Amino acid sequence: MMELEYTVVVETDEGTTSFTKKASLADGANHIVINLPKGKLKSVVGKANVKIARDEKAFFNGYQTWTNCREVTRLRRTRGLNRLPKPLVDKYKFDRYGDYHFVDYPYRPGFFQGESYCYFRNGTVYRFFGSIDEEPGYTLFTHDAWTGEFTITRDCEGVLCDGDFHAFDLYVKTGSENEVFDGWFEAMGIKRLPAEPIKGYSSWYNRYEDISEKSIIEDLDGCANVLDAGDLFQVDDGWEPNVGDWLETDPVKFPNGLKPVADAIHAKGFKAGLWLAPFVANTSSRVYKEHQDWFIRVDGEPWSCGSNWGGFCSLDFDKPEVEAYIRETFRRVFDEWGFDLVKLDFLYGAAPFGNERESRAGRMIRAMKFLRELCGDHPILGCGVPVMPAFGLVEYCRVSCDVSLDWDDALYMHAMHRERVSTKHAMETTFFRRQLNGRAFLSDPDVFFLRDDNIKLTPKQKENLATVDRVIGGVFLCSDNMGAYTPEKVAFYKKLLELKMGDYTADPDTITVTTKLGTVDYYSK
Repeated sequence: MMELEYTVVVETDEGTTSFTKKASLADGANHIVINLPKGKLKSVVGKANVKIARDEKAFFNGYQTWTNCREVTRLRRTRGLNRLPKPLVDKYKFDRYGDYHFVDYPYRPGFFQGESYCYFRNGTVYRFFGSIDEEPGYTLFTHDAWTGEFTITRDCEGVLCDGDFHAFDLYVKTGSENEVFDGWFEAMGIKRLPAEPIKGYSSWYNRYEDISEKSIIEDLDGCANVLDAGDLFQVDDGWEPNVGDWLETDPVKFPNGLKPVADAIHAKGFKAGLWLAPFVANTSSRVYKEHQDWFIRVDGEPWSCGSNWGGFCSLDFDKPEVEAYIRETFRRVFDEWGFDLVKLDFLYGAAPFGNERESRAGRMIRAMKFLRELCGDHPILGCGVPVMPAFGLVEYCRVSCDVSLDWDDALYMHAMHRERVSTKHAMETTFFRRQLNGRAFLSDPDVFFLRDDNIKLTPKQKENLATVDRVIGGVFLCSDNMGAYTPEKVAFYKKLLELKMGDYTADPDTITVTTKLGTVDYYSK
């Protein structure tokens, strides 16, 4: 049993009041509730002592799906943006992709930080700590490996309180991997939505935004020779005039709209998927230029979420006009154009802040429930979303950053935010979030490649990526011109299909995955 001393600070009409209490954390669910006066929360911080052995590994979950996170030794650290010059961060809004704008990252070895869950692993024994409920605020875990100080913070500053408040809802368990993760999901009462694993094609890494009705039909014809009936053919970013302008298609690329595209996909026997980023709009969009009042504003300016597409900002879905616009978008996508599944991206843009009524985590959960309502029985593939708010609300969810066409991008990019594009990071994070697959949702490890042109991955790296994607995830999408596959590549693709989701053993010490096709060493070239 571990002792947690926690302090809650509240601003009331009479001034600032502080409450310090102790709680014992036993194996299982722990609900720490405190009665508070009417006021506004300033901080909720708990401290305990957790010593780790020299060879023990630590894992702290990253903020959102793209955030690189893996097991580390006590000599490592969780890196923030300390290496980047502030003018560069401010110009390109690098701090907006993760939690950097609301979490302090001390830049020193032995300091680990993460959201929602973490564990310490010694061999096959896991010491697990996870939030049971994030609605009152993200649960931030930090650990100083040198002193053993383990800090748990509820991210709820500014939220009004009056009466009972859940300072922490924690699941604590020591046991095997399956014991701790099965117990955690039972304590949360979360079960994944019913869905079958999907495989198929995504247009993004084959053509990026350079797509058109003509190119999509060409790719569709190529896929028809390799994919099976019922597979997914997903049209990714590039069909819209600008990100945020979802009610029409690019008039040059798709002069006939998207209904003929969805019809053509269905005619080949495939399910039709479409990419959207429903909570953001770029600064070139009609929505941004004509509806400045639709955006979340900070210091009088729309809140920028990053530098993609020349810069993009957060829509405020609580505004009736924005809610109506998003509702009409999904009505059109499903009812008029006929798409079956949506990939919903950059979802973190919905909730960069909380307010007096709710924490930023509570707002994110509400945004995900809103999307679930709009999509009904149509499956959602979530992406760029804080991880735990997606639990049980999407059928499929990305668990890593985007893969790249090489192994780990240019060297100077290594100083960037942890959400950057990287095949190495994507494979690592997928591996160390493997326990979410089949429990929270079916995991999307991003795409794989078999092609030889326009790619810098080695044959071994491509084989490793495809094999791991097949067994660790529930989404198996290729992003090649499949019509150009040689008979040998088609044969290898069919061989991969002999593997099933979960048909592997993992060794986290060596970061290897063993399937009936052999052992994949993540870092073999």
